This record gives sequence, C-alpha cells and structure tokens, in this order.
Amino acid sequence: MNENVKIILGLLGGLSLFLFGMNLMSESLKKAAGTKVKAILSALGRNPILGVLAGALSTAILQSSSATTVMVIGFVSAEIISLPAAIAVIFGANVGTTITAQIIAFKLSNYIYLFVFIGFLLSFISKNQKWKHIGTAIFAFGLLFLGIETMSNVMKPLAKSEIFRQMIQSVSGIPVLGVLTGTLMTIIVQSSSATIAVLQNIAENDIGDGMTSIIGLSGAIPILLGDNIGTTITALLASIGQSKNARRTAVAHTLFNLSGALIFIWIVPLFAKLVIFVSPKGFETAVIARQIANAHSLFNILMTILWIPLLNLMVRLVTKIVKDEDRISALPEKNDIQTMLNYRLLNEPEAALLLLQAKADTVLCAAKGIKARITENSSADEQDLFDDILAVQRESEKLMNYTTALIASSNLNNEQAVLCEELIIKLHKAEKKLNKAIKKGVR
Repeated sequence: MNENVKIILGLLGGLSLFLFGMNLMSESLKKAAGTKVKAILSALGRNPILGVLAGALSTAILQSSSATTVMVIGFVSAEIISLPAAIAVIFGANVGTTITAQIIAFKLSNYIYLFVFIGFLLSFISKNQKWKHIGTAIFAFGLLFLGIETMSNVMKPLAKSEIFRQMIQSVSGIPVLGVLTGTLMTIIVQSSSATIAVLQNIAENDIGDGMTSIIGLSGAIPILLGDNIGTTITALLASIGQSKNARRTAVAHTLFNLSGALIFIWIVPLFAKLVIFVSPKGFETAVIARQIANAHSLFNILMTILWIPLLNLMVRLVTKIVKDEDRISALPEKNDIQTMLNYRLLNEPEAALLLLQAKADTVLCAAKGIKARITENSSADEQDLFDDILAVQRESEKLMNYTTALIASSNLNNEQAVLCEELIIKLHKAEKKLNKAIKKGVR
C-alpha cells in the first residue's frame, strides 16, 4: 500500500477511534451521573459565580462542553434556569472542557490496554447498571487514547515531509489563517477536544533537531482560538427551534469564544510567554502538549474572569441579537401550548426530559381548563372551544411522538425510561377524559 494512503487511513482511523471513544465516554458518564449533573446545574445555576462552578464541574464530569451546553439550552427552554444563570453556566462549561486537553497531555501510552481491559471487565461482569456505565466509560477512555496513539504513530513520517512542514509553517506564520483552520477543523469534526488532540500530536513532532516543535506554541495558539469558535456550532444547531432564551444562550456561547479570539489574536506572543512561564520546562517537543493544554485552560479562565462582571452586558447583547418575537401566541389567554420540541436534544436525555415535562405540564393544564369549561357549560363561542380542543389534541400527539422517539433513542437509563412511560400514560388519560367531557358537554 502507498505510504501516503497509509498515513491518511491511519489519521482517519485514529480520529474515528478518538471520536467514538469520546462520544461513548460522554454518553456513559451521562447515564451514570446524569441525575447528579441535573442537580448540580439546578442548585448552583442561580448565582453567577456558582453557575460558573456548576458549568465547570458538569463538563468535567461529562467530559463534553457540548453536552453541558445542549443540556443548559434544554433547561432554559423548560424554564428551569434563567438566561443570566444559563450564560454563567456556559462560561463555566468553557473552563471545564479544558480538562480533556490536560488529561491528553499526560503520557498514558503504557496504560491504554489496561484501561480497555478494566473497562471491558467492569461493564461485562457488573450487574449494577451504574457500574456498567462506569465500566463502559473507562473502556471508552482507553479507546480515546488508542486513537491518539494511532494518530501519533502515523504523524511521525508525515512530519518529515517537506510539503507538510511548509504547510504547517504557513499556517503558524499567519495567525488569522490559524484561527480559520482551527474553526474549520472543529466544525467538520464537531469536537474541539478532537481537534486539540490532533494539534497536540502535530506539535510534538520536531523540525529535525529532536527538540524544536514543528509548529511551536505561538503557531498553535491561533489554531486553538479557532477550535474554541468552531465548538460553538453544536450549541447553535441545538438551539434551532427552541425558545428565544435558549437561542440567546447559544449566541452567548459564540460571543464568549469569538470575543476571546478577537482579543488574544493581537497578543499571541505575550500570551505564549505567560503559558511558557506557568508550564513545565524542557525541550519544546517534550512539553508542547502540556503548553497547549495550559493555553486552552488559561484562555477560558481569563475570558471567564473578564465576562463575569460583564454578565448583564452579555445578556443585553444577546437580547438585542435575538429579539423578542412580535407574533402573538395562538392561545394567548389559555396557556401557550405551542411546543418547541427539538429532536437534536434526543442525545441529551436529561435536557430533553426537562423540556418534555415542562411542555407536558402546559398541555395537561390546558386540557384540564378545557374540560372545566365544557363541564361548566361555558357560554364561550363553540367554534373557539373546538379550536382549542383540536390544538390540545395536536400538541398532545406531538408530545407522545417525541416521548416515543426519546425512548427509542436508547439513551435513557431505567429511571428516565420509567418517567417517559408515565408521561405517555398521563397524556393518554388526559385525552380520554377530554373526549368523555366532549361527548357529555358538547352537542
């Protein structure tokens, strides 16, 4: 097989293993600790400082800022937390996501198969669902590092290519090009952790002297800034079709990283000196992975410190960008039952369930109100009553379809599956009672 083909397949295979391991680990951790994450966000999300801590802690647990961000968007849609609190949590999620790069910077090559074996053994022999999920997460953690090791191995001959070196040097020499490269890479891969892992692997290759990084920290930082911008696409996609505050939360995530890139791109050399100062000392190729991880952490920590006092300004900015809707609800006096269910949230069961329960409560409340109007022989216009009945039935059907899709997604733990089944039963009962009331009260 041609050497170039081997390199390309090795990179694609390694990246696939990394992404699969990352997603599997995140999903398993969500199933093992999803309820705890919900409790953390609900309890701490009311105060800006505590909200930052909640976002950082939740993302550290789930190992995915996208998971936390999408979950927060669901919470805002379900009106569990306010817009300012949600934005504070997003700030914290940006800090929490840097843990992944820090872990990757550790040299765990000798322990990869140990993680794979222990994880497999735990998930295979454990009868407890929680421990099964923890075992799967450990197994996925091993796969993640196996993907990194695969990419590292195939990049060694690639780094010796003169064409590759010139390409890297041209990117590292023009900061704006580095930002665009990082943004594009993350949009394609849909994981800033993956693109940062690739960046760390590339940077560990030398220019031929065994000491100097092929890209250097000053060349890596603009790409890192682009990675941070690219990762906001997931939140923007998840917010489509959601409430205005949910969309504002996603926009706040984008503004946070975009403003950071606009500030730091002008001070790359100065920022690089700060990172080198707080990082371990040694040959550049030996410490560059840790320097990149530290740069990622410092960037998000400094931006959070900058934006926390300006939280109200951020709220005003996103409110201007995503303006209040002028349209009037179909049922302004009788509870708004226009559901805004987003099927992208099916991969975030905790957020999907909260949104589902909030909308179901609204529909059930509307159904109860209509039943009371029928029973009391209200003098209201009969056509108006029929329109409201049809609206409730239509929304109830949407909720049941969404609940069924959520169960079919296989992302629910046992407790969440039971909640979905109970919700379907409640909706069925409400519809039956409504139909009985219609037969008795409407001629």
